[in-house]
Amino acid sequence: MTDVLPAGSLDGKVALVTGSSRGIGADTVRYLAEAGADVVINYRNKAPRAEKLATQLRELGRRVLTVGADLTDPTSVGEMFEAVEAEFGRLDVLVLNASGGMESGMAEDYALTLNRDAQLNVLDAATPLLDDGARVVFVTSHQAHFIRTTPTMPEYEPVALSKRAGEDALRERIPGLAEKGIGFTVVSGDMIEGTITATLLERANPGAIAERRESAGKLYNVSEFAAEVARAAVDPVPADNTRLVGDVSGFAAE
Repeated sequence: MTDVLPAGSLDGKVALVTGSSRGIGADTVRYLAEAGADVVINYRNKAPRAEKLATQLRELGRRVLTVGADLTDPTSVGEMFEAVEAEFGRLDVLVLNASGGMESGMAEDYALTLNRDAQLNVLDAATPLLDDGARVVFVTSHQAHFIRTTPTMPEYEPVALSKRAGEDALRERIPGLAEKGIGFTVVSGDMIEGTITATLLERANPGAIAERRESAGKLYNVSEFAAEVARAAVDPVPADNTRLVGDVSGFAAE
């Protein structure tokens, strides 16, 4: 997992990735650390996994902070950023990666609470630590980004709608962020092989992954998509604040 970002391109920077003890978040935080950033690994309940990753990244010579936080709990989020401020005093890259809504046993409004309300709360809590030149990246899917014009699988629709609501709400923050010199990019990807969401979708709708792979020609895996997320934290912000990853055929633009 090297050469995703130019060596040293994030030297002296501090990056936080939500939901980064595993999956796309873990690979993203690794890429940022390999590029020189000190990093914050956020997790909800996977402390051993987070600490294992932290140990690996410290071997690169990075400072690493692991913080457990329930992003749907504003108090927990506030404590996370207090810890970041105490350890680093600032934040240069914020990747809003954590999401959900297909888990069983959750409240009916859990998807909207996590994918919209919590994303705004995390950004607002982080903003005082972000300064001129900082970057914010929001991770979403084509199934959510294009939900207004392209239907998705019924099993995923509540999550897709909540993710799009989160994206819309975050985009309203762009002018205020720009005034502070903070760049904001939405990274939207096609279905990603190996993610929990893809697994749950496949369980609910057997054959869904193969059907989308055949239609798109290729589906990105976790590490490939994470590389695009990491690049979005360094590359120039697109004019429309959107970085589309993977095939968009079958998705109608608004």
